[in-house]
Amino acid sequence: RGGQKEAAERTYLEGLEMANLSYHEQETIENTKKLRKLIGELPPFCADFFRGIEPRTSSRTRIAYAYDLSIFFDFLCQTNPLWKDRDKRDFTVDVLDQIGVMDLEEYLEFLKCHSTENKEDLVNTERGLTRKMSSLKSFYNYFFRNERIKTNPAALVKLPKLHEKEIIRLEIDEVARLLDLVEDGQELTERQKAYHEKTKIRDLALMTLLLGTGIRVSECIGLNLNDVDFNVDGIRIHRKGGKEVIIYFGDEVEQALRAYLEERKKMIPAPGNEEALFLSMQKKRMNVRSVENLVKKYSRIVTPLKKITPHKLRSTYGTNLYRETGDIYLVADVLGHADVNTTKKHYAALEDERRRSARNKVKLREN
Repeated sequence: RGGQKEAAERTYLEGLEMANLSYHEQETIENTKKLRKLIGELPPFCADFFRGIEPRTSSRTRIAYAYDLSIFFDFLCQTNPLWKDRDKRDFTVDVLDQIGVMDLEEYLEFLKCHSTENKEDLVNTERGLTRKMSSLKSFYNYFFRNERIKTNPAALVKLPKLHEKEIIRLEIDEVARLLDLVEDGQELTERQKAYHEKTKIRDLALMTLLLGTGIRVSECIGLNLNDVDFNVDGIRIHRKGGKEVIIYFGDEVEQALRAYLEERKKMIPAPGNEEALFLSMQKKRMNVRSVENLVKKYSRIVTPLKKITPHKLRSTYGTNLYRETGDIYLVADVLGHADVNTTKKHYAALEDERRRSARNKVKLREN
């Protein structure tokens, strides 16, 4: 009994310590635990790779690498005659020198459609194939650069050609209709309207914030009450990599946030969620999935042919900002793109539109 009591007290104290950390610090700790578990399921030599890339990658990126490498070693155990039915934990780094280009090309083919213990018929798109192969290339490069292996077949494998995807965004009239729907709930089902009455002020603040600032959904749910400053009309967010920046908002966002914060004062958050800005019906910090479902609920009524996600709201903001300012560098800075070429690629069609509109701007002779 004494041991159980001590364990319960220790768990309680740990909970209090976690509650005092910011959302992003808590997320980093949870990701670290998750990554350790995933690495523990891989061949032991893989741990060296993850230690090597830690200084220049986020915990989310390393988790993605761990999933991708797990699929690769599962492929060897399932399909390659040399290692069929072998436990992937038994692999040593020498196995990488025994794999050739054709083996990796077979792996690419395997990725197009494969199954696991839990799921069948997993399909990867061009981007999924490219990401998983890029993970493997980084893996091979690390051990080749550190002279742990003699060959680097992954460097010789060509990545699939990526076809440009059309950027899906809301048009100006669709944005207005979407916010009108969030505000009045007229076209919702009767069941949805019952929930809408309880959440419409929060939903309007959240949707207006996403559409009016272009922040990522992870940045949005990570907001705390003290991250909002109406003196400068700005919010403090944590970008990818942990960088802290101030994003400024306009009058419409201010009005929606002020209305929600008045309601937020009356809420009693669940323990550990006292500082969270946006709370769920359970009075806990909202998560990415709940915001995705929220956006889906409203947007499929307004524009049923477009698959709108929080990221599409971000693209909508970027498009509107570029149309208003014509400054691609400003758009890149506000959206938090590390490379302006990423922004240019996304808004190339708009740049062409602006260039075309300039054809009659300069007059050579008066009429």
